[in-house]
Amino acid sequence: MYNKNSRKKHKILFLFHAIERIKKWEVKEEMIVETLLLPEEVLVGHGNRYIAHRRYGDHLVRAVYEYENDLPILLTVYFPYRERYYKGGGTYEDKIFKGS
Repeated sequence: MYNKNSRKKHKILFLFHAIERIKKWEVKEEMIVETLLLPEEVLVGHGNRYIAHRRYGDHLVRAVYEYENDLPILLTVYFPYRERYYKGGGTYEDKIFKGS
C-alpha cells in the first residue's frame, strides 16, 4: 500500500474477517488505508491492540489492528456514528506510518 504523501510502500495484512466487515459496512478499502496510515486519533484497545479512527461525514471508521513481528494486522473494521466513539482527535497511542 502506498501513502500518497510520501510515496513509501507499507505492508498491512488484512485478515479475512476484516475484509468481510469492510464488505458488510460497504466501506471503501481506500478509506481503511487512509484511516490506518493517516488517522485522526489512535486509541489503545484490549490486549496489544490499537483502534485507528477517521471521520467520514456523520460516521467514523474504526480500524482495529495489532502487530505481529512489526507487521500491522487489521483485525476488524466498524463504521458507527462518530459521536459514539470519537474522542476529539489528536491522541496517537500508535502510528503505523511514523512520518505522519
